[in-house]
Amino acid sequence: MAAKGNWTKSLFIGLWTVLNFTRKLFFNLIFIVIFVGLIIAISGQDDEKLTVNKDSALFLTLNGKLVIEKESIDPFEQFLQESLGSEPENPEVLVRDVVKVLENAQKDRRIKALVLDLQGLTGGGLDKLRTVANAIDAFKESEKPVYAIGDYFSQDQYYLAAHADNIYLNPMGGLMFEGYGRYGMYFKDMLEKLKVTTHIFRVGTYKSAVEPVMRNDMSDEAKVAEKQWLDGYWSQYKSDVAAARGIDETNFDETLEGLLSKFEAAGGDFAQYALQNNWVDALKTREEVRLELVELVGEDDNELGVNLTSFNSYLKVINPPMPVIESDMDKVAIVVAKGTILDGNQKAGTIGGDSTARLLRKARLDDKVKAVVLQIDSPGGSAFASEVIRQEVLQLQQAGKPVIASMSTYAASGGYWIAASTDKIIASPSTITGSIGVFGMFMTYENSLDYLGIHSDGVGSTELAGFSAVRPLAPEFGQILQHNVENTYGNFLSLVSQARGMTVEEVDSVAQGRVWIGADAIELGLVDQLGTVDDAVVAAAEMAELEKYDTFYVKRTLTAQEIFWKEFFGQAMTVVGKWQFAHADSALVNEFKRVLREISVVSKLNDPKGTYVLCLPCDIK
Repeated sequence: MAAKGNWTKSLFIGLWTVLNFTRKLFFNLIFIVIFVGLIIAISGQDDEKLTVNKDSALFLTLNGKLVIEKESIDPFEQFLQESLGSEPENPEVLVRDVVKVLENAQKDRRIKALVLDLQGLTGGGLDKLRTVANAIDAFKESEKPVYAIGDYFSQDQYYLAAHADNIYLNPMGGLMFEGYGRYGMYFKDMLEKLKVTTHIFRVGTYKSAVEPVMRNDMSDEAKVAEKQWLDGYWSQYKSDVAAARGIDETNFDETLEGLLSKFEAAGGDFAQYALQNNWVDALKTREEVRLELVELVGEDDNELGVNLTSFNSYLKVINPPMPVIESDMDKVAIVVAKGTILDGNQKAGTIGGDSTARLLRKARLDDKVKAVVLQIDSPGGSAFASEVIRQEVLQLQQAGKPVIASMSTYAASGGYWIAASTDKIIASPSTITGSIGVFGMFMTYENSLDYLGIHSDGVGSTELAGFSAVRPLAPEFGQILQHNVENTYGNFLSLVSQARGMTVEEVDSVAQGRVWIGADAIELGLVDQLGTVDDAVVAAAEMAELEKYDTFYVKRTLTAQEIFWKEFFGQAMTVVGKWQFAHADSALVNEFKRVLREISVVSKLNDPKGTYVLCLPCDIK
């Protein structure tokens, strides 16, 4: 019987092996058929030539948000998007790619002009816009003309357009400056109607990240703090644009009455309003613009009929996918910390306590690296993950390698936590920073379930057992959580005090969750210098006493499998070239998208103790 049983077992194993092999073969064949079909479809397209046309205009088509690090995308997904001509949901443009293209084009004799096509640009922060604008100004030193063309210009788009020699607006187009504001949705009444019990633990008069669930409006304290930094941010925008355009800062309309008066004088025409206020140089149709560019650089067989070299093509030409040859020179390493700070390992575009600390450790263990720049663009997140990263900063310093913090658009709450202990903090004048405060929050649904006739009951070996969101929170446990938040806030004050040479009381006076911009933060002692990431690199090299050095971005080491697929699909994507267009959503849809993004951020928070140093109100609109 045993022999018969073993024979039967072997038979079933054999049958399963055959079936499993057939299943895998079937699906692999389907994959190969689809893949080959895609390759055939791609190869049959009129591909964008990866060349720089002689005497051409560089078309700087910026589609998406300016970032210092792109979010990680699966290579196959990216390949499908580009091959099928579809756009990512939230496209991004790497600032250093734009700068590199402009620096090369300035000296490239094949490039005769620069055309700014900004219709798809969705912003990214004043610091990033300023970096690109500076690169445009440097390009103009070559005495090559710069054109900004558009049907409409948003406020962020116009910041770059203002640096062009010629700004052309469609006669049916327009532009309007709105300034900056921080308006949100508040849910206190809704949560009460749903009988949800919200438990909030926070320290900081101005720590307003939790106000949407505990109030129906913005608190007076939050309004005071928000108004101060928003006014400073707007002042910097006006100053920069007025200087680039050669006009007076009083030309900006800041009241509805003033706007109405000028708008009526322009006959109710937004394009004429822009022209009469000297925001643009001329109103020209698309064909008129095309003909002027043809006269400048000639014709070509493409969609516009203009002899142009696209931004994407030029970038691929000057940045081919070739292995980097390591030099023996000393190095200043740049570690990017961009996004919400979460615990554990996270992909590019999000800061992981473990993954970002590992990048810093990689720089520490590299003997050629003599100094590190920590480039931060983050509103904060997990307090635990922030401390894991800060501890690695301390390890770098103990290894004799200076660390300079370079603050981008945001370095608030946890973003400031990881910067505080560096040897020097360099911020942009517009960097949103500070927000030194702590909160914890969760909801319980005992009343909601009771209303539906659902109840929870049971026993445990201790009073601590069986904590659940479906039962009320014991008052004593709430006190424990509040003490934990207060302790974390005390630790925050203490580490800033020690790192910045301030008393705890001095730190507390500028903390309490309050947000500042870089221009104010330097006066308060939270920042050492105003500047860019390039200034941070120079400062790091000086501190390490380096005269000659290379710089490089520290990245996660890819596995052999990841390298294969990245190179495989990367080669396939080089034959794909698509024009992209921006689509405007309704204001209501955009508002709900923003709220959902904030909810998404909160839902991903994973601090082990539920304690967060996060600045949700740092978003600007």
